[in-house]
Amino acid sequence: MNLAIKIKETVFSVIPIMGIVIFLGVTAAPLGNILLLQFLAGGVLLILGLSFFLLGADLCIRPMGELVGALLTRKRNLALLLGVSFLTGVLVTVAEPDVIVLADQLVSFHNAIRKDWLIFSIAGGVGVFLVIGLLRTVLKRSYKLLLFFLYTGLFALAHFTPPEFLSVGFDAGGATTGPMTVPFIIAIGVGVASVRKGNENEDSFGLTGICSVGPVAAVLLYGICFSGSLKGGGALAGTGGVTPENLPEFTSLFQLMPEIFREVALALLPLTVLFVIFQIFLVKMPPIRLRRLVFGGVYAFMGLILFFSGVKWGFVPAGRQLGQLLGGLVLRNSAASFAIIALGAMLGAVVVAAEPAIWVLTDEVEKVSGGAIKRKVLLITLSAGVAIAVALSMTRVLFGGDLLRIFLLPGYAVALALTIFCPRLFVAVAFDSGGVATGPMTTTFILSLTLGVSLAMGGNPVVDGFGIIALVALIPLMAIQVLGILYRVKNKEA
Repeated sequence: MNLAIKIKETVFSVIPIMGIVIFLGVTAAPLGNILLLQFLAGGVLLILGLSFFLLGADLCIRPMGELVGALLTRKRNLALLLGVSFLTGVLVTVAEPDVIVLADQLVSFHNAIRKDWLIFSIAGGVGVFLVIGLLRTVLKRSYKLLLFFLYTGLFALAHFTPPEFLSVGFDAGGATTGPMTVPFIIAIGVGVASVRKGNENEDSFGLTGICSVGPVAAVLLYGICFSGSLKGGGALAGTGGVTPENLPEFTSLFQLMPEIFREVALALLPLTVLFVIFQIFLVKMPPIRLRRLVFGGVYAFMGLILFFSGVKWGFVPAGRQLGQLLGGLVLRNSAASFAIIALGAMLGAVVVAAEPAIWVLTDEVEKVSGGAIKRKVLLITLSAGVAIAVALSMTRVLFGGDLLRIFLLPGYAVALALTIFCPRLFVAVAFDSGGVATGPMTTTFILSLTLGVSLAMGGNPVVDGFGIIALVALIPLMAIQVLGILYRVKNKEA
């Protein structure tokens, strides 16, 4: 895979956001020359970092996942397959950039929450539900029925979860399906499906959708178990904690680099050790393929360092500051709230239209539908859906609204009802795509912007600001299933 291609894809994903921010930063919400330059430099670092990382994932994560999945399945040892898959799923998720960014955002508003515990809870959820998904494939169980039981249990669990963990929990489901975790999950699913007798095309999809339920359940359980110990220990906006007036000064990039280097090294070290063990005892790749794998690991390591440098030094501070300035406009003039909602819709449409993973998804749907569902139609549908999702999130921050009862519960009820009428393959693709729309730009900049608006409005960012990733992840579930139903109708007419 050519690095130039990856850079081109990432540029198209990041540049639209940067253009909008620069325009707002010099007009309606002046960010100042220093922060604007910091944001621009952070954007360059983010583009380079994401490009290197995606190339590393293609060279290292995906090939290893496919090999491990196929080899373990051929050994006909179910316990070995599930045990290794669980361990690898956990370690891959620990190194997932979007999960680390989400945890950083939460800890910055509630310092009583342990970042490492939160990340390992999310990773454990992925590992457990990866095992569940693989068991479904091996035992040939109904995908639709499993989804119904999983989401019924999930919303029952949400009923007992404190509000501080509800929004973050559902955001975790979208953030987990990022550029590190998804290639591995898809690869191991393809590996297992290629060996098991059955409908390989259909069984290759759906595993990511099942795995995305795990982080939500894990964070909800985390909230239930540890909510008592967090009372009085947080730093929540609106309770004397973080406010627009007392945000810390922005640190220099050189101050952040040692922490970023240590964080990336600790995240990738367990995964590296596991891959070495695979090579010695299981895979035993020839030197040429092994060298390609090592190069992929180096690219991923370099990419993560550059990515987190751009996020922590440039995008998050600028996004949060811009959100606070826009929130201040609303406090001075309530009519500005409608402009902010419109801005949210525009950002949502731009982000999803420029997301490289969305182009891969739309191409895949056009292929599996035999050309009946055009890529352009699907892209327009998803773009409009995500625009609505971000606009609804901004509306919720500005005017309030129960995330679970008003948005998520009705939304997933509709999504599950659509599975009854939608072809099985499209159901699997739809639930896989839930995290595709929630790319790095949503997890980094748009979430930071929403948190900044919540700060300025005097709300509780942990409750009000989070939840935007969950809403963005919900739209593809319904959009692709609706198109799948139209595909079935077209086939019947033909």
